[in-house]
Amino acid sequence: MAEDLTDIRGTLESERRHLLTQIDELTVGGEIDLDFDDDFADRGQVAGEQGENQVLARTLQTQLDLVDRALARIDDGSYGTCTVCGDEIGPERQAALPATDRCITHA
Repeated sequence: MAEDLTDIRGTLESERRHLLTQIDELTVGGEIDLDFDDDFADRGQVAGEQGENQVLARTLQTQLDLVDRALARIDDGSYGTCTVCGDEIGPERQAALPATDRCITHA
């Protein structure tokens, strides 16, 4: 099991780095940054793209939070246990979704 957790930790840490890179590319200081001049002709397009980027950045942040919590569960020994019912999360589910904190019943 320790070997499995080492592999899972590596997967989660890699995913964390990837998510941080994506968030960094979408934001500047936590704010969405689109490089358009204030006089850009199609403000509606800019507003639409900013909205899409905000949704994407929030989604990425949610995924990052899940990864961080999974890493914390590995550290405290609770990884692999459903946070709802306390049952074991199946190995197939963990392999497919390493950051999950719920068994298939409570997904």
